[in-house]
Amino acid sequence: MDSILELEGLKKRYGSIWALDGIDLKVGEGEVLGLLGPNGSGKTTMLKLIAGLARPTDGRILINGQKPGPVSKAHTAILPDVDHIYRWMTVRQAIDYVSSFYEDFDHDKARRLIELMNIETDMKVGHLSRGMSERFKLVLTMSRNAELILLDEPLGGIDPTSRDKIVYAIATEYRWEHSAMIIATHLVRDIESLFDKVIFLKSGQIALYGSADELREKYNESVEDIFKEVFA
Repeated sequence: MDSILELEGLKKRYGSIWALDGIDLKVGEGEVLGLLGPNGSGKTTMLKLIAGLARPTDGRILINGQKPGPVSKAHTAILPDVDHIYRWMTVRQAIDYVSSFYEDFDHDKARRLIELMNIETDMKVGHLSRGMSERFKLVLTMSRNAELILLDEPLGGIDPTSRDKIVYAIATEYRWEHSAMIIATHLVRDIESLFDKVIFLKSGQIALYGSADELREKYNESVEDIFKEVFA
């Protein structure tokens, strides 16, 4: 299996605090990696470094053999942790706006996802509820045929119904060939079925890493229960 993402000795420091402290990782084609940890564990920092939105203090990041830059950014889709769409736009206008930046944007996929998420295309972005807004941000991210997809807390702060729709959308619209996905979350129960591998990130370091199925068998517990023990 070819590696889409490789991290070697990745470190990031903010002042005297190490947000990440020596991360080694490979993510192959077709894999979904669960990046698990409580708030402040370094998950968002790690995704920002991979996406090229911040620079590491030390270490190396390779996406298809290349360092983060214009080429890798064109093939990396990231679900941000903040709102990034103009509130005055309608959903339809926002789709047209975002799609103009990416050659890999798939309008057919966007239409399927909009229908699945029950989003009205004439509604203004600023009028969407919290759950609907999170659904729409996922639509914009998953509508790209990107080689690397980074989802930062896709289930955070939204209702159970929206969570179910988001998990279903990820499962049905993810390109399992020639792509890789990292899902950073502390809400494990609703989404752990998607994970091939999991990393438990604690204070910027890997506390536990492995195949999700092998860890379930080893500990005779769900990934969520293992999470609770690691971060107890």
